[in-house]
Amino acid sequence: MNRIRILVADDEPPIIQFLELGLLNEGFEIRTALDGEAALKVAAEFQPHVLILDVMMPGMNGFEVCQALKETGANVAVIMLTAKDEIEDRVKGLTLGADDYVVKPFSFEELLARIKARLRNQFPSLLGEAAYGPFRINDRKKELIYRDQSLELSPTEYELLKYIILNNGIVLSKAQILDSVWGYRFGGEENIVEVYVRSLREKLGDKEHRLIRTLRGVGYRMDLA
Repeated sequence: MNRIRILVADDEPPIIQFLELGLLNEGFEIRTALDGEAALKVAAEFQPHVLILDVMMPGMNGFEVCQALKETGANVAVIMLTAKDEIEDRVKGLTLGADDYVVKPFSFEELLARIKARLRNQFPSLLGEAAYGPFRINDRKKELIYRDQSLELSPTEYELLKYIILNNGIVLSKAQILDSVWGYRFGGEENIVEVYVRSLREKLGDKEHRLIRTLRGVGYRMDLA
C-alpha cells in the first residue's frame, strides 16, 4: 500500500498527528494541511487518492474545498469529518461530491475501514483485489459472482450488493445506503432498503442472515474474511 497517497486536512494539530501516525503505520504515503487553502495547494501537487477533510476549518471550510477540488475533475475519494451528524451537513457534502463522511469522535479502525472501502470502489487496482471473500465483482460487465455462480440481479440489486460488499466490516444505516445506492434526491421510504435486502438474501441463500447481518436499530453489515 505504500503507493497509496492520502491527504489529511484538519485545523486541529492533535487530530493531524493522530491520523498521520496511524496511517503511516498502515503503509500509506501521507501529506497534511491545517487549512482549506493549504489543502488545495497540497492536493494539486500531491494528487492524493483519498482526502480526509474536516468540515469546520477557518477561512475556506471543508465544503468549499470539496467543491473546488471536484470542479477540477480530480479523481480523489473525499471522506469528510464532521463534528455533528446532521442530515443537512451530510446531504450538503454528498451534493458537493463527497464520497463518505465520519462523525467526530471516531475510532481509527472505523476511518481505516472507510478508507479501504473507498479505495476498493475507486482504485481497485491499487489494492490488487478482484475478489472479496466468496464474491467476485466485474463492474464493466455489471456482473457479481458468488461461490462461482453468476447472480441474476436487477441494476439496483447489483449496486446495493456491490455497495455492501465493498463496505464489508462497516455498519451501514438505511440512510447511508439510500444516499449511496438510490441517491440523495430519492424521496421514497427507507423501508425500500429492507425489501431489496430481503431479495438479495433469497438469491444468496442467506436464510439465517449470516452473510448480510441485521443490527436492529442500526443497519446492516457484511463480514467477509
